[in-house]
Amino acid sequence: MDYASSDVLDAGRRDIDLPLPHGARGVKVVVVGGFGVGKTTMVGAVSEIPPLTTEETMTQAGVGIDDNPGARGKKTTTVAMDFGRISINQELILYLFGTPGQERFWFLWNGIFEGALGAVVLVDTRRIEVSFEVITRLEDRRVPFVVAVNAFPEAPQYPVADLRTALALSNSVPIVTCDARNRASCRDALLSLMDYLCTLAAAQETA
Repeated sequence: MDYASSDVLDAGRRDIDLPLPHGARGVKVVVVGGFGVGKTTMVGAVSEIPPLTTEETMTQAGVGIDDNPGARGKKTTTVAMDFGRISINQELILYLFGTPGQERFWFLWNGIFEGALGAVVLVDTRRIEVSFEVITRLEDRRVPFVVAVNAFPEAPQYPVADLRTALALSNSVPIVTCDARNRASCRDALLSLMDYLCTLAAAQETA
């Protein structure tokens, strides 16, 4: 699909103001999810440039606040955002912004989401409940999104229909599997978002 020439880029979102190669268009995509689901890992794995991260060492002050079951070995946390870039083709560049997962940092979302074309929601099936509020916030903001289930080795696997019911998602929202450590897998998740956005744009044209 020729994403760069698609009307999806003009469907109510604006290109972001960053340096681009001649003739290319840059759009903003946000990677969201609960604490410890792999957002920083995904941005770092797929980015074609050294990613910008705001990882800080977790301290005793976060005990009982940022300590979630399923993320026991986590030693660092994002306190502002992650940033990376991937070229889909010569004409379309995605700028990736990873959000902090802890609720106490969600006030930063307002700036991060400004001008975003869409979002990828990373989900950990060991702690699926941490995704509920994230998805609700995206729906409230009317930001199109796809769900990418991060394939942690020890995480349980569920049928897509069960995940859709658990997350209260409409049938139109894509659910894909993603290994946040693998560049090709992350790229496929981003392409699923672009396909979904093109589908939404086409539906708006025919409405």
